[in-house]
Amino acid sequence: MNHKSLILILFFIAFANHANAQLGYQKDSLQIKVYTKIEYVNYRVKSIEVTKVFCDYCSKLQLDKLKEEASRLAYLARNNKDYVLNNGIKKLAMYIRVSKKDFAALKEDEIDN
Repeated sequence: MNHKSLILILFFIAFANHANAQLGYQKDSLQIKVYTKIEYVNYRVKSIEVTKVFCDYCSKLQLDKLKEEASRLAYLARNNKDYVLNNGIKKLAMYIRVSKKDFAALKEDEIDN
């Protein structure tokens, strides 16, 4: 076996391990899309609003927590130079990743209350 073949085989093994590592988080977590909008007046934030959470199976508590997180993320992004407007509304689409275990615990908390 020559050196080129050995390097090629090692490359494919490393690539396969990397691909499996990336699938690991997908098995253990959910990715939920949310829409938010930030209203600017004179380059300043007037309001931040979560307009849509794409989760058909979420409980009320889970939706509330996702909205809180989306609002927090939009707040952190509010001064991003790509988003700031003189006057107007900037619409953002974001993905929130949460572990399945933690997300299920939110549903159980709702049942307990």
